[in-house]
Amino acid sequence: MSPSSLAGHHAKKRFGQNFLHDPGVIRRIISLIRPLPGQAIIEIGPGQGALTEALVAAAGSITAIELDQDLLPLLRGRFAPSELHLIAADVLTVDFAALANAFSSPLRIVGNLPYNISTPLLFHLLPIADRVADQTFMLQKEVVDRMVAAPGSKVYGRLSVMLQAHYRMEKLLQVPAGAFVPAPKVDSAIVGMWPLAKALRPSGDPQIFARLVTQAFSARRKMLRNTLAPYEGQIDLHAAGLLPTQRPEEVSVAQYLALADQLARCSYS
Repeated sequence: MSPSSLAGHHAKKRFGQNFLHDPGVIRRIISLIRPLPGQAIIEIGPGQGALTEALVAAAGSITAIELDQDLLPLLRGRFAPSELHLIAADVLTVDFAALANAFSSPLRIVGNLPYNISTPLLFHLLPIADRVADQTFMLQKEVVDRMVAAPGSKVYGRLSVMLQAHYRMEKLLQVPAGAFVPAPKVDSAIVGMWPLAKALRPSGDPQIFARLVTQAFSARRKMLRNTLAPYEGQIDLHAAGLLPTQRPEEVSVAQYLALADQLARCSYS
């Protein structure tokens, strides 16, 4: 039976479903994650269970979050309740802080993320970075490239800054379209994400940092003196080692953090 129609189930475009089926790629992913018994492993979007099976074989038991109601009977029939705890929900509505409270160890979050929820989900997970051991995600290659981009890169932007302020990240593996059924029109890549020590992440009100970065990249080709004009009198570009004529993609994560600290001091003074 074709993996794309396992047990009569067909991939659904509205969920952005592309099911991983390549055994070699699955083995490589497991070698990157190195799951162990007793760890709090959370899989987002188990789909038809190809990666799930390998995770369960290594860890003994995992938790998985699945939105597609048609896949739930398939997964329940394939795995025993002691092997797979299923949460039937939209992952963007899941309270990960409450989920973390249910485990005695930091979360290890993995998943093949559909393009349409990848960025919202990455931001949804930011508030629990201190409850996470690591995150290993498969996403479209261009999204991973944006996540790990360095200042000065054409793809360095809001996503790069917001995530790099919270995680050390590394592009681990590129995955060809043929590893999936149905095959997507783009290549994918696997990214590893390890939360930074809390002292290195944005201090004070995280919303101040988020608003600053969003404002800076609202017109990425304009100079900072224009994009950050709403903060005139509240921030000192020179004190952060910046020139007013620089553009948002030339500003390092550390410099954005410094500007946010200035704003925080101004807001609470």
